[in-house]
Amino acid sequence: MTQPLTGIRVVDLTRVLSGPFCTMLLADMGADVVKIETGQGDTVRAQGDTSRGMSWYFAAFNRNKRSVVIDLRKPEGKDVLAKLITGADVLVENFRPGVLAEMGFDQARLDALNPRLIVGTINGYGSTGPYADRPAFDFIAQAMSGFMATTGEPSGAPMRAGPPITDLVAGLYCAFGIVNALRARDQTGRGQHVEAAMVNGMVSMLAYLASEYFSTGKAPDRTGNDHPIASPYGLFKTSNGDIAVAPATSEIMQKLFTVIGAPDVPANPEYQTTEQRRTKRAELNALVDARLKSNTQDYWIEKLNAAGIPAGKVFSIPELFDDPQIKAQEMVIDIEHPQQGAVRMTGFPVKLSNTPCIVRYPAPELGAHTAEVLAEIGMDATAIAGLKAAKIVR
Repeated sequence: MTQPLTGIRVVDLTRVLSGPFCTMLLADMGADVVKIETGQGDTVRAQGDTSRGMSWYFAAFNRNKRSVVIDLRKPEGKDVLAKLITGADVLVENFRPGVLAEMGFDQARLDALNPRLIVGTINGYGSTGPYADRPAFDFIAQAMSGFMATTGEPSGAPMRAGPPITDLVAGLYCAFGIVNALRARDQTGRGQHVEAAMVNGMVSMLAYLASEYFSTGKAPDRTGNDHPIASPYGLFKTSNGDIAVAPATSEIMQKLFTVIGAPDVPANPEYQTTEQRRTKRAELNALVDARLKSNTQDYWIEKLNAAGIPAGKVFSIPELFDDPQIKAQEMVIDIEHPQQGAVRMTGFPVKLSNTPCIVRYPAPELGAHTAEVLAEIGMDATAIAGLKAAKIVR
């Protein structure tokens, strides 16, 4: 099947999460991603549950890729990488700024090797500024982006999000930038450098929290499961557990009180403005709780959604992946792996009607495609055997 990025070759120097997520997105869209590994390979190969002989964490972010092992500490290994770069469309790396140049591949050399090359870089803080050389990790990026300060209960400590959100957002932005750079290359004939930083990505996601600060000059308070602006909005108690309800506009709020049998509440002079409702948040929440406790989660979710009021359960992870909507959207898929049998992972979040994402390869065994890829760049069997004997490739 021809996909949007069929024919695009990506040399992938990334490891762990932000970079592999970026290159997986490109691979799912049809790009030929050649994952370059050294030594024992991407450290994620040994992380997470490896009781069945392979990390499913690694498998989930490295499908549709081919693995080539090269010793990039040696000149001969760097020569092989240079040959790969010469014939590539995209190079993606998530080293700290300057590391690629120290390896002998600064921008001038990359331009000389391949002026059409698009270089995608993911890092913590960007390649300029006083923090450029600092090491980065999701937890630190959540803290330094303002994201953590706005998350958690009002009386509690700042709280990280559960998933490694800064890695994923940076990887997504880098993939988006690369696709744009490919389109620009169609127009100009030249490649360019694309950079996405973990902190920058999360700053861009602050949304109305940043807007309110710019408007008022006041730092937003943490509001837990309540909305920083709208009220009532959040988790509410039914007779058998909480449900999430999101009446984001005045019209939806009126519908909420009508459905729960208190249609006159919005007309109360004390609840007329957004600011008034925020001030009376605890009072309004208690009123909604008192009404919802009269029946079950399922009852209220059906009633509220039927009236156009967004509502749903707080799913656990097992509940999520057993939910009929998630199954209908194929957001959990089983991929056959030669050594592992069926490996379960999350599916494709973007649905293309004519050129859909597909799984062409499972996550590769370390070095499984070394000989295959080197032959594709013009190396004969004797040359490849020599590199193997010298332990330059594996």
